Amino acid sequence: MTATPTSPDPTMEAIGRAVTEGSGDVEAARRKLLALWSTIGVTGDPLHRCTLAHHLADLHEDPALALAWDIRALDAADALTEQRVREHHAGLHIAGFYPSLHLNLADDYRRLGSFDAATEHIDVARAHAPSLPQDAYGAMLRAAIEQVAEAITRRDTAKRASAPGPAA
Repeated sequence: MTATPTSPDPTMEAIGRAVTEGSGDVEAARRKLLALWSTIGVTGDPLHRCTLAHHLADLHEDPALALAWDIRALDAADALTEQRVREHHAGLHIAGFYPSLHLNLADDYRRLGSFDAATEHIDVARAHAPSLPQDAYGAMLRAAIEQVAEAITRRDTAKRASAPGPAA
């Protein structure tokens, strides 16, 4: 969701700035994203909600808080249309969002010790993995899917070293 947009979108640009500018200051990034969330609202543009919630989840060390935002991101993705995604960027497809969204949910549930729910989401992430691009981003997500799947099998609840977000 960081590709060059087809047309300017001030909200997507504000989300990107909040994430980039807050990369060294998690609290500042969280505050900026929460302020944007207040503007967007729970019924706002699904692309905005999905993108913001996806990034905000990564800013929470607590897996329960991350889970709440990851659920919001998935809910918003389910409300997206292919047309809306293409308006933002002609090369994006909704299908490409799902591996990452389900990976994050699987990881949240795993960290909370809910291994059955984690398994369900990692299976969905794997099923959607063919939609990932054949590039470094796609390779990174495919590797993370396998790392989380292995951690689920081991019943490991520790945060992955490669997980996005603040350091443990």
